[in-house]
Amino acid sequence: MRIALILYATFALCACGARTGLVPVAGTDLPQPAHGAQHRPDAEELLELEALAAPERSVELRRRSEEREDDPFDLPPE
Repeated sequence: MRIALILYATFALCACGARTGLVPVAGTDLPQPAHGAQHRPDAEELLELEALAAPERSVELRRRSEEREDDPFDLPPE
């Protein structure tokens, strides 16, 4: 039982590292280009995220307590 479990875990880990180029499924094609586009994007270009879809994280840590500045938009509800 242990040997089978070890072999299964080994095969599972080997499968995780297998990476190949992306290609459309047989019998299908990539999506049509956008109206007015000059070229049809390939699979890699379609997977790239725009800056707004995945913004960079701003890691600004506070070192000590600081007094907040007055916020002119912090109004009570009407």
